[in-house]
Amino acid sequence: MIKLRLKRFGKKREVSYRIVAMPSQARRDGRPLAELGYYNPRTDETRLEVPEIVSWLQKGAQPTPTVRSILQKASVFDQLK
Repeated sequence: MIKLRLKRFGKKREVSYRIVAMPSQARRDGRPLAELGYYNPRTDETRLEVPEIVSWLQKGAQPTPTVRSILQKASVFDQLK
């Protein structure tokens, strides 16, 4: 199963995340199938590639709870219908 999840990067205590599509059994910082966006929890900055995210969701990719809340704030699920 393909998951949309966060991949951690950055220095200690200055973490930020990339939103990626990965197989569910892959390790957290492994090689992703696609990089779909960026999330910085310290500044609450998000950059999303919405058309690619929508295509992955249509193919059956499942977002993790954290990624789901980020996508809901950006109203990505409204474009799915």
